Amino acid sequence: MSNISVSELAYSPPGAEQLFFDVSFGVAAGEHAAIVGPNGVGKSTILKILTGQYEADDGEFSIGGTFLQMTQDVGMSRPDDALRDMLIEVAPEGLRTAGKTLFAAEKAMMSGDDDGMKYAEALGDWGDLGGYDLETQWAAAAQRSVKTPITDFATRLVGQLSGGERKRLVLDVLLNSGADVLFLDEPDNYLDIPTRGWLEEQINQCKSTILMVSHDRTLLERCATKIIAVEGSGAWVHGGSYLTWPEARQKRQELLGDDLKRWNDEERRLFHHMKMMKQRAAQNFKNATKANGAESRWEKFVKAGPPPPPAPDQQIHVRFTGADSARRVVKFENVAVDELFSPFSDEIHFGERVGLIGPNGTGKTHLLNALHGTHNGLVGNITFGPRTSVGMFNQINDRPEYRGRTCVDIVRDKLIDEQKSMGALARYGLRNNAKQEFQTLSGGQKARLEILGLELAGHNVLLLDEPTDNLDIESSEALENALEGFEGTVLAVSHDRTFLARFNRFIMITDDGDVYEIPDYELALAGLSAPDELPSLRLAKKLNA
Repeated sequence: MSNISVSELAYSPPGAEQLFFDVSFGVAAGEHAAIVGPNGVGKSTILKILTGQYEADDGEFSIGGTFLQMTQDVGMSRPDDALRDMLIEVAPEGLRTAGKTLFAAEKAMMSGDDDGMKYAEALGDWGDLGGYDLETQWAAAAQRSVKTPITDFATRLVGQLSGGERKRLVLDVLLNSGADVLFLDEPDNYLDIPTRGWLEEQINQCKSTILMVSHDRTLLERCATKIIAVEGSGAWVHGGSYLTWPEARQKRQELLGDDLKRWNDEERRLFHHMKMMKQRAAQNFKNATKANGAESRWEKFVKAGPPPPPAPDQQIHVRFTGADSARRVVKFENVAVDELFSPFSDEIHFGERVGLIGPNGTGKTHLLNALHGTHNGLVGNITFGPRTSVGMFNQINDRPEYRGRTCVDIVRDKLIDEQKSMGALARYGLRNNAKQEFQTLSGGQKARLEILGLELAGHNVLLLDEPTDNLDIESSEALENALEGFEGTVLAVSHDRTFLARFNRFIMITDDGDVYEIPDYELALAGLSAPDELPSLRLAKKLNA
């Protein structure tokens, strides 16, 4: 049976407090379950325990049948590797070992360190275990997933593919592998909107049992048949889609609160009854038996313990203030970047929420960097209006200048006062991370700290590059609500459909390098799904000269 069974799992990171305990859940054969919860609660850690990367402190689990896994950063950390090195990491264990042995033997033979005997032996093992069939799967997946043909997986480098192409290639291989169980950590990261639609179709068609971690609310609504919520140091299961999960959680919270109140009321009643019987026994020894019985009932009730309290809601409060500026915030005049798209002209006005959309690799982030003044390949002119202050959120929250520094030190640079700095961290759910060094934070925690820095800087023009990619759902919603009340202008690159639905205008860059203005979210989705129909799409305006 291709099922997953987890019982009373507990884990503490080395040298840190316990991350979670009593995590229990089951995923039946063919189910597609999603783990949700705040950043840093241990969602990815659970997947790492189940796949053997980490060892649990306590608890048991079992996985029925074969399993394959995809880590959150697959293909992102070693761009100079060959594609076969990336793909062998997601192969079945036996083939993974045989593949690494084969690749090492091949290198040794090519460098003259081996006469070819080890290579011949490794090649035989590779074939016996099904390596050639695996290479056929790689080729088929690459044909579907990569824009330019791949003739040799040994010489084509990972870095020659975009982040989205790498992710799609790995996902294509896994979802068509026939493995009994798949573990997918953030499968949607780095994927553009059309590819996310493809991923949803693939997951829904896949017969494997799937356990995934995702913050993409649209994907969760469309693909998850079960929600495993990690909160309050434990876990509980909602046996339905994410669409009905918020309501189920609210009802559960109310019931837990009611149960705890009833338990407290009953404990007080039993305690007062025991005290009363003790007083009566002191006045008349004939009541001693009843007093002892009352005391036993109270002690037994207390020993059993109260029901769990409602899980504390994560409180994230983002407060972008901004300020007024001239009506014309940005003017583009025949702008292009690195010849990724044809020169275009446009204006962005005060208060607009502009989504910069299009397939991966079309130059959206390059354009955002050019706006921020950190890209050298700019052609044409970008002019900001008077009284504008520009701040940028970078998709890769890698801040070398923050390494070795704690969160409170970083925030104190802007607020000076220690108490105010702690208060700001608390608003972003980072109070417990105040003394933690930046490089040890999770991706979501780094993203929250980055957004806090933007808030404290007081900019009135925000450039956001995939701001919700690493944020948990509550943090994404807090950011969205803050942007609603922000007095200023926002230009964002995003593939998060729930996030983009709140924007009022879109600039789309196509694979052909054309640039279009689209004034409506639904039209923007239609343009992404059928870019060839953009010239005839109602209200879509081409901005190229």
